[in-house]
Amino acid sequence: MSGTQDKIETSVEYAEADVLPRCHEIHSDPDARARCLEERSAALRQEPIARKSPAEWAYERLILYIQNFEETLDNEHEIAMGFTGAEAGVMRIEGMGYFDPDIITFYGSDPTGTKTQQIQHVSQLNVILRALPKQVEEAAPTRIGFRLAQALEQDDAQGD
Repeated sequence: MSGTQDKIETSVEYAEADVLPRCHEIHSDPDARARCLEERSAALRQEPIARKSPAEWAYERLILYIQNFEETLDNEHEIAMGFTGAEAGVMRIEGMGYFDPDIITFYGSDPTGTKTQQIQHVSQLNVILRALPKQVEEAAPTRIGFRLAQALEQDDAQGD
């Protein structure tokens, strides 16, 4: 053995590991950091996946993707979302929610500042995260991912 010890899992640990969220990614740059950040998914593990609606489950994972994407941005850019296969264009993300059992809602504004709301069934969820230059009048870029994750953690704490 190479200095590591194999861990023997009980049948319960094995079964739990089988239903926990998993994330895997590979990048063309061998030095690129994987953006999955499974340690962030602790909040996702608070409630068994089987008890979550498709909308809640999609919402929670989108929060992780948004946070990870925002970490790659400089102070001159904010996150925006494009909806693939639609003529809706790009939306600056200002809010996100879900309506059980199967609806995800995005709130924001388009590049001209027009208030926008996208309502999508989870089976049609197909979005692109984009970096847009931040709005000039704002001192710092808006980071929605942090607020979304904070709300998710508060919801989990209240559920205990």
